[in-house]
Order: sequence, then C-alpha cells, then structure tokens
Amino acid sequence: MAETKNIAVLFDFDGVVVDTETQYSVFWHKLGVDYLGMEDLENRVKGQTLMYIYDTFFPGMMKEREEITAGLDRFEQEMSYDFVPGVESFIADLRRNNVKMAVVTSSNDKKMEAVYRAKPEIKTMFDRILTAEMFTASKPAPDCFLLGMEVFGTTPETTYVFEDSFNGLKAGMASGATVIGLATTNSREEIAPLCHHILDDFEGFTYDKLTQLHK
Repeated sequence: MAETKNIAVLFDFDGVVVDTETQYSVFWHKLGVDYLGMEDLENRVKGQTLMYIYDTFFPGMMKEREEITAGLDRFEQEMSYDFVPGVESFIADLRRNNVKMAVVTSSNDKKMEAVYRAKPEIKTMFDRILTAEMFTASKPAPDCFLLGMEVFGTTPETTYVFEDSFNGLKAGMASGATVIGLATTNSREEIAPLCHHILDDFEGFTYDKLTQLHK
C-alpha cells in the first residue's frame, strides 16, 4: 500500500467544492431586507455558522429564527450543488497521491444530508467531513481548521486550506496553514490580503502544483 503523505488539505465547502454562494446570497439578501431592513446581510453571513448568524443578527427573535430555519431547510433541499470547475479532478489527483483531505464547513449536518442526497459521491471523496456541530467558535476563529489538523495529525506547516469567504480566509490565516483563496465569491483584489495564493477555480490544478506553494 502506498504511504499516506503527512500533509492535509482542508476544503471549505460552499464556494470551494460546490458553486452555491450565489444562491445563498439571494436567500440571505431577501431575509435581511424582510426581517431587518438590511441590504447587505448576505455579505455579513458568508462563512458563518447558523447559530452565529442567529446570535449576531437575530438575538432573541425566536419566532423569526423558526421561520428562517424552516425556510432554509426547504431552500437547501432544492438547491443545485454543481461542482466548482476542476475540483473533482484535483481531488482525484490528491487521492492518487495519498493526501489526507477533509471538508471543513460552517454548514450543519442537516444541510449536508441534503447535499449527500443530491451528490452522494461527496461522502467518499473526502476522508472526513467536519461540520458546524464539531466546533464551537465560528469562522473567522481558526478552531475548525485546527480541528482538521488535529484529526489528521498534521501541523500548520503541513496543511493547506482552500477558502473563498472573507471569514473563512481569515480563519485559515489564523490557523497558520498555507491558505489558497478561491475567487469564486469575491474578486481577486478583495481576497488578496487574506491569503497566500489565489485561484479562479481548480482547472488544471494538481498535487504537484499544490506542493510548490508556500506561505
């Protein structure tokens, strides 16, 4: 059996593995306007857990939270979960090179069950899928990525993080890992100060190219 390399690659999910952020932006924008009279809620919540969103933007609004949760559940059942271009080939190349991989997402288990129904292959593409239930502090805290390192027994020096949101990129940088920003949700110019390297998507990206990247 080929030796498993002592490096880990940690992928955020929405906007990195699947192209869903535009759909979420529409959903949260409408909620922000309808419930809070806020025009930019969608930008403020990217990369955050649902509990963080509720505690920060809907404190004490229990009836509204119930309505939002029910609406979000329906929305996520009907979303499309198209892969970001090139990500399947890149993950397959990492697998051929015996690299440890995890999804590290602010999404909860219920949302991921909807994902598995739409894309059952996602369950077997990664060694671990770490969801919001597994860490207490939401991004931009680095807890989720530090958990990924703990799970795989790697260090920041041997860990790569792929992220797209501002909060996720900040979390990756705070973890000490090498952070690659995906310009799928925000522009290259906007994410440049928050990561070490930038990709538009994964087309043509390989394990060999990854290992040439450094902080």
